[in-house]
Amino acid sequence: MKVVLTKVELVNVIGKIQSIVPARPSSPILGHVLLEAIDGNLIVSATDLSVTMRCSTPATIIEEGSIALPARKFFQLVRELTAQQIKISATSNNCAEITTGTSVFKIHGMNRADFPHLPDLSGAAGFSITSITLKDMLTRTAFCAAREDSRYTLNGVQLQILGQKATFIGTDGKKLAKISTGVTCEPMTHGQYVLSLKAVDEICKLLDDSNNPVHVLVSQDKISIESASTTFTAKLLAGQYPDVEKVIPTKLNMQFLIHRDELMSLLRQVSLFTSETSNSVRFSFETGQLHLSVMSAEVGEGRVSMPVDFAGERLDIAFNPHFLIDILRHSKDETVLFGLIDSHNPGLVTDSSYALFVIMPMRLNELTHDKESATVS
Repeated sequence: MKVVLTKVELVNVIGKIQSIVPARPSSPILGHVLLEAIDGNLIVSATDLSVTMRCSTPATIIEEGSIALPARKFFQLVRELTAQQIKISATSNNCAEITTGTSVFKIHGMNRADFPHLPDLSGAAGFSITSITLKDMLTRTAFCAAREDSRYTLNGVQLQILGQKATFIGTDGKKLAKISTGVTCEPMTHGQYVLSLKAVDEICKLLDDSNNPVHVLVSQDKISIESASTTFTAKLLAGQYPDVEKVIPTKLNMQFLIHRDELMSLLRQVSLFTSETSNSVRFSFETGQLHLSVMSAEVGEGRVSMPVDFAGERLDIAFNPHFLIDILRHSKDETVLFGLIDSHNPGLVTDSSYALFVIMPMRLNELTHDKESATVS
């Protein structure tokens, strides 16, 4: 293999792929990246067996070929080089020679045959979506997903495909986000898949805020994202995702608009008076007013109020303020629509997009409450 390319192009590829290389690889080859010189491109691949990324960049190919190089040493060397052009040559003894101007470096690598076979989803079902839309869908649902929950599938984001609509869902049993969008695909395309949070994080890093098309392929156990010159593939989480529809409130007894930024500001203030044993705030709704209160034996007491578009009999309900701040932060619009049934059922937050957020109530005490009264099971 002999290839010549600019440092800028190679550094750009390294920036995309470096997070895929495991810090503590389970086998030596997983600490390597695969370099392939093919058809006028240098393709760099990395995998930890659960996620895989392939990035290509234009290059002058003198001789086609491939080699696996130790990722961190190779990345560090490339970044330290000062020359604008880099020549990479691989010999038959699995050694790569890096040449820039009068400088020559030799790095011992491994045979391409030792590198894991890269996933192929060429025959899988798929759909197209814009980069900014997919990034928005994942960002606004992943924050609700669980971290290290014993219910394995909750540690990810569910993707539902039905017809030409994609729905994304994230929940940890205490809060829930669900958002849908139209996609370009065959009308009969359907399926349900669960993406790991690691896969979601890497996909969001890969995507930009453009309207460039992204092609998504899904099989029974893998998902692949093709964006420009980069292909990302990840294993899906196995198992049954819970039926979240039963906890989404439908027959609301009251709905009213709330100023999003003002509520977030007040929640941040009163949340300072919560503690690990009493991490909740009492919401008291009465005509035209919302009162937030919290009392903690360890910290003290906080009370704030704001005007709201509420009419009717007084209603008291308790929520975890940090969960609600997260929901409001991922909502859009200056005002959001808040929906309630009573003091014991989940609250619903919606905005002008196709997103809905559910937050489970907590038990009411005089001014505090200590446990969730409902969860997604």
